[in-house]
Amino acid sequence: MDDMLERETGLVAERIAGLVRAGADMGVRIPGAEWTVGEAAAHLVLANQLMADLAKGQARTYGDGTPGSLAAANAAGLAGFTERGAAALADGIVEHATAFTAAAASRPDGEPVVTPMGPMDLGTLGAYLLTHMLGHGYDIAVALRRPHMLSAANVALTLPFVKLAMPRVVDATSAAGHTACYDLRLRGGGGFTVTFTGGTAVVEEGRPRRADCTIVAEPVTFLLIALGRRGPVSALSRGKILTWGRKPWLAPGFPGLFRAP
Repeated sequence: MDDMLERETGLVAERIAGLVRAGADMGVRIPGAEWTVGEAAAHLVLANQLMADLAKGQARTYGDGTPGSLAAANAAGLAGFTERGAAALADGIVEHATAFTAAAASRPDGEPVVTPMGPMDLGTLGAYLLTHMLGHGYDIAVALRRPHMLSAANVALTLPFVKLAMPRVVDATSAAGHTACYDLRLRGGGGFTVTFTGGTAVVEEGRPRRADCTIVAEPVTFLLIALGRRGPVSALSRGKILTWGRKPWLAPGFPGLFRAP
């Protein structure tokens, strides 16, 4: 497992655990969501354990990769795991994140695994774990009115998973018949191409020869929009996203072509 990814995974797990341990009310509702802080923390314990088991080479099933099936699996998992004590949940988040990094460090990054989001290599699974923790860690921080743990550095480490996942989470209804080429770039470095043809998306490394719409995003804003935590319109109005090209008007609708799991 990449040293930077391993280190950041541990740091993010510890920061989330710190929020939960710091006298947090587990019953506080997360804004815009059905879960409480305690439920989000419990979900992280279960998800981190799932990822650790996969990294160890254990076969685990968890839905079929579609947003609906993942939501059903999440609900079933929370119903069967009733721990809501802050200390126990904080310990579980860190324990299973540590177990993941230990297991992943002992195996080649390119080794394939089957995950809730389909097959991927072990290195990408590490990016998946980090992405998942950042999303729910952000939710917990917002609910508790504390600083979140997202940064340009850890967002960059999520990109292998984000790029793999994008074609798998295309919203078939909103993307139906859509054809366009998007040049996505993150401020400070990093970028890739997303090409829609008749509603099907393909993600490729590097910049396209000719894009319909170029989107340059501040990294944290990019990930929060990708995870469905923020909308594009306010980000565009505040200069967090810049866009140009032959069809710059496509930019506000780009996130709506996907359905975050």
